[in-house]
Amino acid sequence: MAELSGNAGQENDTPDAVPAPAASQSAHRRFADELHSVSIQGRQRTFYIDLKESSNGKFFKVSEKSRGGQKTTIMFDAEDLDAFIKAFQEMKEYL
Repeated sequence: MAELSGNAGQENDTPDAVPAPAASQSAHRRFADELHSVSIQGRQRTFYIDLKESSNGKFFKVSEKSRGGQKTTIMFDAEDLDAFIKAFQEMKEYL
C-alpha cells in the first residue's frame, strides 16, 4: 500500500528544471516556483507530485525514484489534470 504525504513550499529531492546560467549572469534563477508538493511511498518506488508555476502558467511535475536511485519525470499543464484523473479512474475499474 502506498503512503501519501504532502508539503507546500518544502524541498524534496526532485530537482527543479533550471536553465543554465549565462557566463555573465551571477544570479541563480529558478525555472518555476513550487506551489505544493505531495510524495507517495510505494513498495519499490517513491513518487513526487509537484504543482509548479512558471511564466507560462501552472503545471504538474510527476517524478519517480526507484530504490536504485534512477529518476524519471513527466510534466503536464494544469489544464490537463481532469483528463489524467478521468484516465486513472477508468484504469482503476480494471484492477
